[in-house]
This record gives sequence, structure tokens and C-alpha cells, in this order.
Amino acid sequence: MVVAATFVTGLAFAVTGPTLANGGHCGGASWYGPGFHGKTAASGERFDQNAMTAAHKTLPFGTRVRVTDQRTGRSINVTINDRGPFIRGRIIDLSRAAATELGFRNAGHTQVCITQL
Repeated sequence: MVVAATFVTGLAFAVTGPTLANGGHCGGASWYGPGFHGKTAASGERFDQNAMTAAHKTLPFGTRVRVTDQRTGRSINVTINDRGPFIRGRIIDLSRAAATELGFRNAGHTQVCITQL
């Protein structure tokens, strides 16, 4: 089990989850887009729901990660450009495009493993 804490805009939070042999983490994933499209992401860039991006609590902006859906085995690569998710048990928030590509957009959430590339 890995536990990491950080401070972002004065808020403290922790990331926990099982550690894989390759240093990855597994947990919940959700997606976001319509209400945030065109707004400024935590990285300072404009959020584009049609880009292959994601929010993570601690990974540096610009980090590329592979996201694998544990139910289907389908994988995608995304770039971290925002912070979140802020719901217990979730380890990554994907853009609308990334959720569509991974195949869980209609469900709203899924279980994934993420690995830094």
C-alpha cells in the first residue's frame, strides 16, 4: 500500500491504493468534461474535453500515464493536466474523450490501473 500526501492550493489530501510491481496504482476512475470545457485547468492550460487528458492528485503536470480498464483490459494513454478526483476511492478523472476511448463514458465510472510511462 502506498500513501502519498501533498498540498495543492492550500488543501491537503492523500492518495492511497495498492501498488503494482511496476509502480502503478489501481482504483476508481471517473470522467469530466461539459461543465469544465474551455475553463482553466490547474496546470494553467485550457481544459479540452476532447483531448486525451486526465486529472490526478499528485502526478506532475505533463506526466503521461497508461490507463487500463480492469473490466475490459482496454488501455489508453493520457497526459495529466489537472488536479482531482476528490471522491474517495477514485484515483484519476479522465476527459470525456479519454472515457469514450476507454469505453466507460455511459457508465460514468470504472475500475482502472494506471502506470506512469
